[in-house]
Amino acid sequence: MDFDILISVLAATLRLTTPLLLACLAGLYSERSGIFDIGLEGKMLAAAFGAAAVAAITGNMWLGLLAGIIVSIAMSMIHGFASITLKGNQIISGVAINFLAQGLTTLLGLTWFHQGGRTPPLGPGARFEAINWPFAAEIHNVPIIGPIYSDLISGHNILVYIAFIAVPVTAFVLYRTRFGLRLRAVGENPKAVDTAGISVTRMRYQALIITGVLCGLAGAYFSIAQGSGFGNNMTGGRGYIALAALIFAKWKPLPAMWATLLFGFLDALQIRLQGVDLPLIGQVPVQAIQALPYLLTIILLAGFIGKAVGPKAGGVPYTKER
Repeated sequence: MDFDILISVLAATLRLTTPLLLACLAGLYSERSGIFDIGLEGKMLAAAFGAAAVAAITGNMWLGLLAGIIVSIAMSMIHGFASITLKGNQIISGVAINFLAQGLTTLLGLTWFHQGGRTPPLGPGARFEAINWPFAAEIHNVPIIGPIYSDLISGHNILVYIAFIAVPVTAFVLYRTRFGLRLRAVGENPKAVDTAGISVTRMRYQALIITGVLCGLAGAYFSIAQGSGFGNNMTGGRGYIALAALIFAKWKPLPAMWATLLFGFLDALQIRLQGVDLPLIGQVPVQAIQALPYLLTIILLAGFIGKAVGPKAGGVPYTKER
C-alpha cells in the first residue's frame, strides 16, 4: 500500500474510532459499577439530535455540545431510575432507551424542522472544524515525518483528541483514585461497599452521569463534528459495536482503545476498498465490504477473545439490607 494512502486510512481510522471509543469508555464506567448499558446507542442518537438541533438554532457549536451532553445525561438518568431506583431489568431498560431515542428524534425532527427528521445543515461556527497544529503545512513535504505530523496527528477536530485523552484519564480514575476503587468495588461486591458506609445507589448514579457525558460527546461528534447536521439513525449501530469492543477489551481502558481502533481501522478500510479491484478477486460487492466491521464483531464474540468475565454484580439490582 502506498504510504500516502496508508496515512489517509490511518487518519480516517482515528476519526471513525472516536465515537466508538467514547461510547466504549462510557459503557466501561456504567458496567464497572454493575449497570449493564445496552442503551449506549440510544444515548448517542439522542445526543446527536440535541446537539445538532441547538447548534442549528443558535449557530454555536459549544451550546450544541452542551445540549448533547445534557440530553444524554437525561437519558442516562431514565435508565438509572428504571434499573437502580425501581430495580427493573437493566437489559430491558437499555433496549427501551434505544427505541425511545430512535422514535423521539425522528418525531421531533419532523415537528421542528420539517425536513424528513433531519436538522438543517450547519454553517460555520455551528460545527467543530479541524485543528491544524503549528507548522503542519510547512513540514508536509518532509518524507515520512511530514505526512505523519500534518495528516495523521494534525487536522482533526477537538473531540478526536478528547476521546484519546479520555483513555489515560479513565485508567487513572479507575486505578489511582478513591472514587475508582469504590466504583470497581460496587460492581464486584456492593454488599461490602454498603457495609463500609458507602452508598451503592449514589455510586451507580455517579457512574451513569459520567456515562451520559461520554455518550453526549460521542453523539455530538456524529452531528456537529464529523457531520454537519442530524440524520435519521445516524449512529448506525455504533453503540452495539462499542459494547462488543468493551467485552473484547474485558472492561479495561487501554485494551478498549485498541479494540475500538481495530473496528475503526476496518471501517476505514472498507470505505477505501469500495470500487477497488483486488488481486485475484476483482471488485468485491460494496455490501460485502461494508459488512466487514460487523462480521468482525460476530467472529470476535463467537470465541476468539477468550473468557471475558464481567463485573460479578453486573445486571443485579442491589437492595439495601436493614
